[in-house]
Amino acid sequence: MVAFGDSLTDGNGATPGANTRWPDALAERLAGRDVAVLNAGISGGRLLKDGMGRAGLERAGRDVFAQPGVRAMVVLLGTNDIGWPGGPFAPSEPAVRAEEMIQGFRQLIEMARAHHVRIMAGTIAPTERALEGTPLEGHYSPDKDKVRQAVNRWIRESGAFDAVVDFDALLRDPARPSRLKAAMDSGDHLHPGDAGYKAMAAAIDLEALLGTSP
Repeated sequence: MVAFGDSLTDGNGATPGANTRWPDALAERLAGRDVAVLNAGISGGRLLKDGMGRAGLERAGRDVFAQPGVRAMVVLLGTNDIGWPGGPFAPSEPAVRAEEMIQGFRQLIEMARAHHVRIMAGTIAPTERALEGTPLEGHYSPDKDKVRQAVNRWIRESGAFDAVVDFDALLRDPARPSRLKAAMDSGDHLHPGDAGYKAMAAAIDLEALLGTSP
């Protein structure tokens, strides 16, 4: 299976060299089923437009569907599509609309169907205070968070994906749902730490991911 995402899949915030990213922890869970995990997370990756690398919709053909033996994928994209416009990474870009994100995910679903690959979606984690106090802050605003919540609602409720893993519900602070839970936060308020990544991997229903019976 392929983990297809941005820096939260690439593993920013995890202990370097310790194999504690969520795809690493998922690989441990899947090892007994003879299923390998390919980490196709690119820091700064986006679904709709190029970021630090090609747009997800463009690179999916190479990074997911052209991989030998691929059977399933988990997509976790959207943080940078929503967070970058108007901030230091994309100051002149207009805000992305939830409808644009949804249409992009529908295209990715169509690609997965055409290649007979099961597709599980992860909801988008909260970003309030992301990179606060650094030159790179700007991922969050109340309006951006409304877009994130609208996209997450569609991911959860539309039935468009083969399966869903609710990373947002797992990682958010119940007292302040627009922020990461302190125990899950790497400290930059954007990326989970080791505990958060381990919890993300544990939250994935393996039967739902692979389309098998328990």
